[in-house]
This record gives sequence, C-alpha cells and structure tokens, in this order.
Amino acid sequence: MKNLLAINGGSPIRTKLFPAYNNIGEEEKLAVKQVLDSGNLSQFLGAWHKDFYGGPLVQKFEKDWSEFFEVKYSISVNSNTSGLFASIAALGISAGDEVIVSPYSMSASALAPVIYGAVPVFADIDFDNFGLNPESIEKCITPRTKAILVVHIFGNPAKMDEIMAIANKYNLYVIEDCAQAPMATYKNKYVGTIGHIGIFSFNYHKHIHTGEGGMIVTNDSNIAERCYLVRNHGENIVEPKGVENIFNTHGFNFRMTEIDAAIGIEQLKKLPKLIDERIIKANFLNDNLGKLNGLTMPFSEVDSKHVYYVHAIKFNQEILGVHRNKFVNAIKAELPSAVLREDTPIIASGYVRPLYLLPLFQQKATHCSFNCSKYEGEVNYNLGTCPITEEMHFNQLFTNEYMRPGMSKEDMNDVIEAFNKVIDNIDELL
Repeated sequence: MKNLLAINGGSPIRTKLFPAYNNIGEEEKLAVKQVLDSGNLSQFLGAWHKDFYGGPLVQKFEKDWSEFFEVKYSISVNSNTSGLFASIAALGISAGDEVIVSPYSMSASALAPVIYGAVPVFADIDFDNFGLNPESIEKCITPRTKAILVVHIFGNPAKMDEIMAIANKYNLYVIEDCAQAPMATYKNKYVGTIGHIGIFSFNYHKHIHTGEGGMIVTNDSNIAERCYLVRNHGENIVEPKGVENIFNTHGFNFRMTEIDAAIGIEQLKKLPKLIDERIIKANFLNDNLGKLNGLTMPFSEVDSKHVYYVHAIKFNQEILGVHRNKFVNAIKAELPSAVLREDTPIIASGYVRPLYLLPLFQQKATHCSFNCSKYEGEVNYNLGTCPITEEMHFNQLFTNEYMRPGMSKEDMNDVIEAFNKVIDNIDELL
C-alpha cells in the first residue's frame, strides 16, 4: 500500500530539524579573545604609512592565503562584493566599457561593472556546469568589451581553458568570482588563480567564514597595488607613494578587521577537511539519488574538483510527469529545515532569478552605465536573453544543502528515503 505524501496529509519522513552548519570552534574563540584582550581590533590607517596595509593578523591571513593557494598577492577585504568592486576598478574599467557577466549568480557579480559606469552584458550559462558558456561569451564580445567575469557557481569550475582562450584572442581580462568555490580545481589549478584576478567570500554561509569578509588574489603586482589603493582610501596614498596612474584609485573603506582575520586564519586550517566532507557527502547523495528516474546529479569534469557549495540537481518533467516546483514542495513537506534555518528550507526550486530581470536592469536605473553618453552600444535585458538560464531556473534546476558538514549518515538516509517516497508516489502530484 502506498504511503500518502506529507504534502497531501500523510506523515512526513522526518520532523526533527537537521543540524546547524557551524564550523566555529574553540580555536576561533581563543583567537578572537586574544584580539579582544589586546584592544587592537583594527590597525589600518588611511594614509601612506606601514599600517596602510593593516594590522599583523590581517597581513598574516593574507600571507597564509597566498601560500595555501600558491599566488603572489592576497588582498583581504570586508566582503566578496567589495573584492569584485575593487577588481573592476583595478583593471581600469569605466564608463563606455562592457563586461561579460553571468545571469545566474548573486547580484553583486553583475552589479560590479555598474558601480564604475560600465555595462554588464549577460552571456548564457553552460547546460552542465552552470558557469558561463564559452560559445555564448564569444557571441557577446564587442569592441567595447574589456573583461569577462566568470562565476564558479555552486562550487563547480567553469570551462576555464576555453574561456582563457577567448580572453587571449580578444585581449580581455578575466575575473574569477570564487565565492562558492574555495579549493575547487580545474586541471590541477585552483580556481581564482587561472584568470587575472580571483575573489573569495567569507560570508557566514560559505565553506569557511569570518562572518563577513573576502579575499582578492592575483599574480600581477600592478593589479595588486591598485586593489590595495581602492581598499583603503587611495586618494590619500597616490601622491606620497608616487603612483603615476591614479585612474580609478580613489578609495573606499573595504578593510578587514583584526577579529575577522583572526577567525580567518583558523578557518583556513579547517578548509581541506570541510571540503573533503562536502565531497564525500555529495557523492553519497549522487550514488543514491542518481538511481532515481528523472533526476540528473551534478556534473563534474574528470579533471575538475567540484566543492559543492550546494548540491544542484536537474529535474526531468517529461519523465516524472509533474513540474519541478510540485516535486520540490513535496520534498519540503517530507523533510524539515535545519537549526538556525527554521523558516528557510534547505532545498529550493531554481537558484536566483536571472539577474537581468531585476528592476535595476529592466529599468536601467543608473545615473551612468547604460545611460552614459560615452556608451556607444545598445543592450537589452528582455526575457529570452539567456534561454538555458531561464530553463534551468524556471523549470529544471533545484538546489539543496543536504551535503553540508555535520549531516550524519542517518540524516542523509532520511533525505534519500524522502526522495524515494515522493518519486514512488509521484502520481499523487499529478
């Protein structure tokens, strides 16, 4: 006899909340206490002085990050968003320029060019890894294109060989947004170290975190210097430091505190273990859920390492007979959320609505950028701009966090049981 689905009034597979995702331990608490006891919570000066580069823990965190990821320069910032803004500035991008961006990412990835008066041009995503599709990138290139801003979405590396080949062909910069992909590798290279600039996130729900924070990496000394200037009031620094090209170097306060850095130093030590745990748990889900008709597990290139910020599954309506949203809602009814996430399910239909559909882009509501007299191009953000993105978001893709560190074998078996139950009783959703 079939089990009535919970969405239709049956008993759910589980009612106990899943565990919270919390990788903060005694090491971080001790490190923060030492900073608090010192009274030195930040040591930045917005002037040309040795403290222009921040306090000892900020500089140690940057040094540790550079050694870990094998890059010459790491510049800490107070968020991945700040890192994106600083990177656009450092490359000299400004009004009249275009930057090719992803439509399927956090909004800051597409907003960064707008901040400096440039125009974001949305290329479509790849059907398999959801990063920018190289063929779509090339179709978007115009004489005004200055850079490609790649997002390694969900922890899965984009096709960097093909993207770098396009960039070299057209003499473009490549910025890698690695907010969701620390330690992801593409052909034995860490993402973030393949293009000209990489940016990482330490937001509270990332693989490791400092509450808020970010890190820019580059092997280019000129780019690094310009990022330092943008981070910390460059307008005060360029003259005493003797900087000749001061374009876009007027600065902000994108600085990281000593408390954030102290936490980051300890978190970085945990990163390999946390990544390994995500991969093991994701593979367990892949092996079990991959047996179910109508579900396609996350794709990963043979020579890439996916680090699973989330676990992204494609849903086939033709096979299962119902729309993805009905299926996901049925799973939600069978499984609770998590501690500290009580009102926010850890499974969701789609990811973010295609960014060009945001009011900012629909109305082109900026004082410059799209409306600048220097901009000689024409861009529209109509529905249909990126068909694969729209198909994934509105019909096929759903994401979950059931592979997070802290999930037990029992927890994950409940997830698998819920998926099996819904698919076995899919006719209830017709």
